[in-house]
Amino acid sequence: MCGSSPRLIDCHELTARGEWSRMKDRETLVHGSRKAKGWWRHWPRLAAELSPSARGRVRLRTLSNLRWMAVAGQSAALFIVYFGLGYPLPLFRCGLAIAASAALNIGLAVRYPAAHRLTNREATLYLGYDVLQLAALLYLTGGIENPFALMFIAPVVIGAATLNLGNTFFLAFLAFVAISFIALVHKPLPWAPNETLNLPPLYQAGIWASLVIGIGFTSIYAWRIASEAARMSAGLAATQLALAREHRMASIGALATAAAHELGTPLGTIAVVSRELERALPPNSAEAEDARLLRSEAERCRGILTRLARPEESVIGAMQRLPLGALLDDIAQEYRGGEVAIAVDVTSASENSAEPKVWRAPALLHGLANLIANAADFAQSNVRVRAEWDSKVLRVSVEDDGPGFAPDIMERIGEPYVTSRPGTYAPGETELEPATAFAGQQGMGLGFFIAKTLIEQTRGSLRAMNLDSGGARVTARWPRGAIDGNTPPGTMPVL
Repeated sequence: MCGSSPRLIDCHELTARGEWSRMKDRETLVHGSRKAKGWWRHWPRLAAELSPSARGRVRLRTLSNLRWMAVAGQSAALFIVYFGLGYPLPLFRCGLAIAASAALNIGLAVRYPAAHRLTNREATLYLGYDVLQLAALLYLTGGIENPFALMFIAPVVIGAATLNLGNTFFLAFLAFVAISFIALVHKPLPWAPNETLNLPPLYQAGIWASLVIGIGFTSIYAWRIASEAARMSAGLAATQLALAREHRMASIGALATAAAHELGTPLGTIAVVSRELERALPPNSAEAEDARLLRSEAERCRGILTRLARPEESVIGAMQRLPLGALLDDIAQEYRGGEVAIAVDVTSASENSAEPKVWRAPALLHGLANLIANAADFAQSNVRVRAEWDSKVLRVSVEDDGPGFAPDIMERIGEPYVTSRPGTYAPGETELEPATAFAGQQGMGLGFFIAKTLIEQTRGSLRAMNLDSGGARVTARWPRGAIDGNTPPGTMPVL
């Protein structure tokens, strides 16, 4: 029921393509985070992503097209240097290295469809081949003295943008080994036959250092940007799914109300006819007993439909208005009954100010429910929900007497997948996005992010802080008219 029943959010498991493939309950997503855990706990998932079955984020066609571009560029460079400039070089062996890349592309095109999505391991192996093929070409054409040694950055950056941290480290290490090898052992750089080019050892060391540092910096930068983008996209997708779930629940409520109204008339007719039959039949006959039973069951059905049709007890729809205190009490009711007491206080800055009536928009209901559920999970014994308003601002604060937010968590509060709940399976710092095998477990660290996103969608803002007396406080703030105006809060798409 929208606003009064347990809010179950359907959230899909995040695959490596950034899509949601299966549903899970809201309780696995509503929780925030308070205390950081060690990153070592995520290595089992990292091993799972390195398995052959772990799907990557890159298609075979993408890598094949990039490899064809490399083949074309390498072939053009060889022909220009050998035939255009007349510099001597091992053309046949260089051609074999380029032909190997072309043969690999043709073999993959025959073996797999163009839309085939590579696993992390497959993508790492193919990008590793590109590193080794480039190393072979540079070995034959001057090593790191060759200006095209800069191209070592390309496969590592591609891996950093599409693979997890473990595979990215592997590619970076492979590139480091290849650069170091061809820096020490390589054929002469193709040059004019009557001239000799000898670069000073110190200058060559500078080239080596610049390549290593450049690969390290660009790969880390690309991985961090891709990781943040994937996490944000996944978190916003979960928010959209949660909001869509609330809208579906509201639609079901409207349908139930309409059904109660439509079925009331025929049930009333059945009750009248059964009462007339009961009077017409002999009092103690079996037929009279059946008529009484029919009338009692019809009255029972009418009672059920009447309760469904009552706005205060039904899922009447997402746009019903309620006094602010009643709305908060309705949301908090679902989290009462356990060891934690939840109190709702409503105060006004002015005694003459009437209690605002707010819209029961799905975004507002779900965002506040997440905050209350999160506080109830971490509180020791008490949660206090306090509503305040004046002529300009409306505020709702949720306080608990739990341990409060840890300082390192406070810095990232409101970001997706920030959690420390025992048994959490949010992606760690070594992962580009949630691991497939573990999505669906509790504590993914999306609850606070979803609440913040949905409240901001209603023109509100969210602020979290620790209390001096212990515990935490999360305050949602809206300008007057945002959720208590003449029109419902905006329902613009989150994504």
